[in-house]
Amino acid sequence: MEYNRIAAVEYAKKWAYRRNPKYYDFEDLGGDCTNFASQVLYAGSGVMNYTKTFGWYYISLNDRAPAWTGVNELYRFLINNRGAGPQGVLIDLDKIDNGDIIQLKFREGKNFDHSPVVVDKGIGTPDTILLAAHSRDVDCRPLSTYVYYGIRPIHIYNVGN
Repeated sequence: MEYNRIAAVEYAKKWAYRRNPKYYDFEDLGGDCTNFASQVLYAGSGVMNYTKTFGWYYISLNDRAPAWTGVNELYRFLINNRGAGPQGVLIDLDKIDNGDIIQLKFREGKNFDHSPVVVDKGIGTPDTILLAAHSRDVDCRPLSTYVYYGIRPIHIYNVGN
């Protein structure tokens, strides 16, 4: 199934500065960025993966997969998923597309910290790629305005059902 990039970006822009009441706001529980990214991915895919522990789904605050709200868990799910839901691959930054995720590492170490969503790929450079995110709510923020130690551009290439 094809990922609906238009629906994903429309969702990101609609909810960048607000919270969808269908989902818990994780701002006070470590941040809301990956919850927001997952909502965007769901808007573009329409399919969750209800596999316990290693899936990607949200039913409620207390019934959700770790990948729905965890930066590194979302990465592992997207890269390894061959079942239901969005499927991703690491790519070079200049190949990024609207509705994709760019994960950022803000400090040294192996873990990444932030999952903004691409709302405008521009020409694939940090100055022209525009992002939407929660935690520090933004829409159309250039990638180049972030200070980061590492970057992980994840392209959504398919949606399994």
